Amino acid sequence: MGFASISIAEIAQDHNLPVEEVLRLCAQLSITYKNPQTQLALEDAKAILSALAADGQREPKTRP
Repeated sequence: MGFASISIAEIAQDHNLPVEEVLRLCAQLSITYKNPQTQLALEDAKAILSALAADGQREPKTRP
């Protein structure tokens, strides 16, 4: 398994999200981590980014 060289905190910052929101997503996806600076496995980073993209596509449809 390769590493993406990106941390949970960096994903949150890149997507203008609170770190806690990305940590909740990690819990939903069963992604283990020690702290927000944990470097993610490539597959885990892809899973988080895919989930964020899916949420972003649904968001405009639910907002008035």
